[in-house]
Amino acid sequence: MKHQIAKPCPALASHIHSFWELKGDDNDNQWERIFPDGCAGIVVNLGASCKTDSGLTTMEHGKTYVVGAMTTFKDSFMNMDTHLLGVCLKPAAFSSFYKYVSQHELTDHTVEFDSSYSFDIGKVHKDPYAYFNRYFLDRRNNVNPLLQAVLKDIHVTKGDIRICDIAKRNYTTVRQLERMFKTHIGLTPKEYVKIVRFQSVLSLMDDPEVSLSDIAFEGGYYDQSHLTNEMKRYTGLTPARF
Repeated sequence: MKHQIAKPCPALASHIHSFWELKGDDNDNQWERIFPDGCAGIVVNLGASCKTDSGLTTMEHGKTYVVGAMTTFKDSFMNMDTHLLGVCLKPAAFSSFYKYVSQHELTDHTVEFDSSYSFDIGKVHKDPYAYFNRYFLDRRNNVNPLLQAVLKDIHVTKGDIRICDIAKRNYTTVRQLERMFKTHIGLTPKEYVKIVRFQSVLSLMDDPEVSLSDIAFEGGYYDQSHLTNEMKRYTGLTPARF
């Protein structure tokens, strides 16, 4: 499998993490697992039909799909005919580009866009990243400033923060945060914080010198058992299998 990543133009850096391309090769014929990161995305299929959402959804050739934020892992089947192009949006950025349904309606789902939202396949083939930059620059609107401040607090603390404290620091209420997250992210604030904390410890799993108890402490988990349960929820695996 060949995986390439490209950064968006500087003007889109506040809204888009990256553009990416995934192409299968002769050695691919298996399910690939994706972990939740709190972000929505857009995918266009340039290859053969591709099963995703752990087999529940099939992405067809030439069509564009929106991928909602995930609450757990999902599997996609990759083979030599797989060819996907995608856009990894930053949290809450989707509504800056699209007037679509509330994000909670897309959570854990991959949904086909209608033609008015779909990418121009001819332009994608010609120069995908240049086309993506122009496409999103033309659609960009500002992201809710309060929500951006809240997200910054969550990421600075790596998810080790209480929702009530976030609300107080940003002069709002927990209920207001819940409404904003439901509309713009598709997750509850509590769920989002837990995913950010999970993502913050993933890189530590690759270091055999760091014990699980140390990783649990670093990530703000109660104990090693708490860490293990959260890892199983978001990856389907125990820490020992990483």
